[in-house]
Amino acid sequence: MKTKAGEQAEKPLKWWELSLLGIAGTIGTGFFLGSSIAIDMAGPSVLFAFALAAVGTYFVYEALAKMTMADPQKGSFRSYAKKAYGRWAGFSSGWVYWLSEMLIMGSQMTALSIFTRFWFPAVPLWVFACVYAALGILVIVVGTKSFDRVENLLAVLKVAAILMFIILAILALFGIFGQGGEDVPLPRTFDSLFPNGLTGLLPAFIYGFYGFAGIEIMGLIAIRLKNMKEAPKSGKVMLTVLAIIYIASIGLALLMVSWNNFTTEQSPFVTALNAFNVPYVNHFFNAVFIIAGFSTMVASLFAVIRILVTLAEDRDAPTLFSKRIGKNIALPAIGLTAAGMVVSIILAIIIPGRLYEYVTTAAGIMLLYNWIFILGSYGRLLELTTKDKIKRVLGFVFILLAVIGTVFHQTSRPGFYISLVFILVVAIVTLIMSHFWKKKEDDKPPSPSLFTKLE
Repeated sequence: MKTKAGEQAEKPLKWWELSLLGIAGTIGTGFFLGSSIAIDMAGPSVLFAFALAAVGTYFVYEALAKMTMADPQKGSFRSYAKKAYGRWAGFSSGWVYWLSEMLIMGSQMTALSIFTRFWFPAVPLWVFACVYAALGILVIVVGTKSFDRVENLLAVLKVAAILMFIILAILALFGIFGQGGEDVPLPRTFDSLFPNGLTGLLPAFIYGFYGFAGIEIMGLIAIRLKNMKEAPKSGKVMLTVLAIIYIASIGLALLMVSWNNFTTEQSPFVTALNAFNVPYVNHFFNAVFIIAGFSTMVASLFAVIRILVTLAEDRDAPTLFSKRIGKNIALPAIGLTAAGMVVSIILAIIIPGRLYEYVTTAAGIMLLYNWIFILGSYGRLLELTTKDKIKRVLGFVFILLAVIGTVFHQTSRPGFYISLVFILVVAIVTLIMSHFWKKKEDDKPPSPSLFTKLE
């Protein structure tokens, strides 16, 4: 792969390696813990939320993959937003993503610290948070080869953990493993399938999408593919695998324990196995949560540094952050991100837990705002077939339902309003910056004919 002077060549990827990296950046505490909140909201109909979210996520990823095939860009989605709508779009898309990921990383470090205190209750949270932050930065500094190896290994471990739950759950339901448990009837009526109605399903939608959030990271890595035409296949395989194991594991948990007996304070998988007195389940899944949280934190760290560098290269951030030291180490960008992580740790410790949950929920909604940019850019930069146009419209509908659905529940409603505040701040900054930007020809949206129609 061609690189600028001073940059380190990145190892080309096969399509299945990109799928693994996508899985590593996707399965995290958002699924293992967020699914319990979704079950509390929607009951058994939570399965529809995850199924529809998987379909909607694929529509967005396919759009991103096709733009990558037509015009590979290091900045991925923010570069396409800029090409499609102008500099304001690239600027706001990049900074909205950076802010949302910084907030998410803060919650991940806090969650990792809480999980680790399960074994070491006397150690303060901030100590563990600092250790995980340092380890994450170390993986990034060592280079892309280290990042690939660590993430691929963790991806396999996380999938294996979910498959382990599925096997244990089946054995427990057949009475081969564990003991006890309640007799949970299958939902056979609308009221039993949708116990809280459609207003229960809609707010759960955001947690379904949050379980698949990670396609932006795949978009940033996709330029390393040996064969760029295999980008859509990578996403299709990744999302199919995730959809199957997500829906199977949640469905089995709902067969083991009545939906209204789950608690938002505990993973549904721990609750289900505890109900059948499966031994050592807390220790096993505590280790799984730590692996999952660290993996997604490192993937987010990689993504925000890459986005910050491309923002600086496009002069949408101080050019200092595009500087590299040694073998492709973007030290200034890493330094700013590390400072942001420190702020996130402090906020997570001093702000009451419930309020911080609202902020991290807002960050998840902000990711979906960027997905709207991806679908918008797709329709503007490429000539679409009728089938592509239908999928693009459905993608918009699913995302808007997920965002609007957050206002129907008290847990997610504050996050919706907080996300609007963040978007307003970025919009104001963008408006101020627009007065300092000189008009350039390449800032204007290009004609859709710039790209060749993809069959």
